[in-house]
Amino acid sequence: MSKINIFSLGGLNENGKNMYVVEVDKDIFVFDAGLKYDNDRTLGIDYIIPNYDYLIQNKKRVKGIFLTHGHESNMGAVPDILENIPTIPIYGTKLTLSLLKENMKDPQKYERNLKEIRPHSKITFGKNTLFPIQVTHSIPDAVCYVLYTKDGAIVYTGDFVFDHTMKGPYHTDIGKLAYVGKQGVLCLLCESMYAERLGHTSPMNRVSSFIREVISKNPKRIIATIFPAHFYRIQEIFNEVSKSHRKIVIMGKGLQTTILNAIDQEYLQIDKRVIGDLTNLNDPDVVVLISDEKEKPFANLEKIIKGFDKYIKLKETDTIFITEPAYEGIEKRLAYVMDEIAMLGVNAVSLSSKKHLLYHASREDLMLMLNLMQPKYFFPVKGEYRQQYANATIAEELGIPKENILLKQNGDVVSFVNGVLDDKKQVHIDVDEILIDGNSSDDIGNLVLKDREMLGENGIVILSCTLSKDTKEILAGPEVLTRGFIYVKERQDILDETKELAKEVILSNIELGEKRVDYTKIKNDVREILGKYYYKMTESKPMIITVIQEI
Repeated sequence: MSKINIFSLGGLNENGKNMYVVEVDKDIFVFDAGLKYDNDRTLGIDYIIPNYDYLIQNKKRVKGIFLTHGHESNMGAVPDILENIPTIPIYGTKLTLSLLKENMKDPQKYERNLKEIRPHSKITFGKNTLFPIQVTHSIPDAVCYVLYTKDGAIVYTGDFVFDHTMKGPYHTDIGKLAYVGKQGVLCLLCESMYAERLGHTSPMNRVSSFIREVISKNPKRIIATIFPAHFYRIQEIFNEVSKSHRKIVIMGKGLQTTILNAIDQEYLQIDKRVIGDLTNLNDPDVVVLISDEKEKPFANLEKIIKGFDKYIKLKETDTIFITEPAYEGIEKRLAYVMDEIAMLGVNAVSLSSKKHLLYHASREDLMLMLNLMQPKYFFPVKGEYRQQYANATIAEELGIPKENILLKQNGDVVSFVNGVLDDKKQVHIDVDEILIDGNSSDDIGNLVLKDREMLGENGIVILSCTLSKDTKEILAGPEVLTRGFIYVKERQDILDETKELAKEVILSNIELGEKRVDYTKIKNDVREILGKYYYKMTESKPMIITVIQEI
C-alpha cells in the first residue's frame, strides 16, 4: 500500500513564505523555502520564515529542497535552514543557486549542499523521479516540478505565465507540460495570486512600450527604481535605453553585482558600453538605476528624496520612474512617496497595477495549465485565501469535481492511499512563523514582539531605588525615568506621585534590620499599583521596570 501526504509549512493564505511538503511513503520532498516581509508591522523584524521543526525532526527522510526560481519568497529561508540542518541538499537551476549564494554569509561552507539541475533532466530517488520543466517568469531559469510516483504525477507549478514572446531561458515548454498531462497527474499544486484577474497576464506583463514613452517624454535625467531579482524588467529598460544615446548608471554594489554577473552568465543580453559610472551621474540625460528592495520598500528612493544620499541630489528637471506596479501591502507607502516627490516639484511616473501586471498566472493562464495537466485532484497554493478560492472556482468550472478540489490552510495534510483521497481522518501539522531580527537565525518570539508593540504604543517607565545592604533603609530614590509615555515638563505631578506610590510600596515590603527582602514581590506590587494609577490618569499602560540595588 502506497501513501502520499501533501501539506504546506507556509504559503497558504499569505503572500510569500512558500514551502510545500510532499511525502511519498518514507521519502520527503520539499518544494521552495521562502520568506516574507511584514511591512505593516515590522517592529524591527527583518523577515519571517516558516517554522521548519517538522523537517528537523524528519531530516533523515528529506531528499532535498527543490527551488523553482531565485526570488526570496521562494528561496529566502534556505540560508537559515542550512544553519540548523547542515546536511540537507538544495536543488536549483544555475541562476537560482547563483542568487542563493549571494544571500548566504558563507557560501563556501555549504557548497556541497547545492545541487545544480537542468530543465528537462530527470533526477531519480529510488522508485520516485523528479522532472523539472522550464516555465516563464520574470527571472530566467524558472522551473515547475513533476514528481513521478507509482500512483501518478504530482506537479508543483511555482510562479508562471504563458507568454509566447518569451524566448531562451524564459521559454515555457508547453509540449512537455502536455506530455505530463497525458501520462496522468494525480495532484496539481498551482499558484493563485492572480486567480481573480480575467484574461491572460500577457501582454500586460510587458512594459517596453511604456518605458519607451517615459524615455521619449522626459529628455532629462531619469531615476528609475528596480527590483534586482526581476531580470526581465531590467532587460526591458536596457533594451529601450540602448536605442537612445543615454547612459545607464547602476547605483549600489548589490545591484551592480547582480546585473554584471547576469551579463557574464548571459542571462541578460546587454552591451556593457551602455553602462556608465559615477562620472555620468549628473549627465543631463542619464538614466540612474536604484535598487528597490521588498524588505524596505522605497528606502533608497526616500533617502534621495530627503537629501541624505551621498551621490544623488534631486533637481526639478529630474523624473523619478517607479518601474514595478504596486503589489499588495505597499500601496499606502507608494502614495506617501509620490506625495513627497510632488512636494519637491519633481516629476514622477509609476506603473498602474491595473494596466500592468507582475509575472503571475491570471484566470486564462490557470485554465490553460489545468487543461494541459488534466489533474485528478487540484490543490490551489500561493496566495491569500480569497485567491485560492478563486483558483478553486476556475477548476470547478473546468469540470473538476468539487470534492477533488483541496482548499487548505498551512499545516492541513492531504493524504492519498493508493492514488485515492483519504479524507476520513483530518490530520494537521503544527505550523508557526519564525521571526528573524538581525544576523541571528533564531526566532525572536512573539513575547519579544509583544514587548516591542507595547513600548511603541505606550512607552516605558523605569524606577530605580538604592537600599542599605545592612539596614534596608532607602539611601537614594525612588528615581523615575520615562520614555514615550508622557511629556515630562507638563506632567511633573504624575512623576511626583509615582515616586510617592513606589516609596510606599517599597517601605511596606521591607522590615528594617531584616537580612532578606522579597524583591520580586516589590516589583510585582509596584507594577500593579502604578499600572492602575497610570491608566486612571492617562488611559495608557506603559511598560514598568523596577530596579532595586543594595550597597
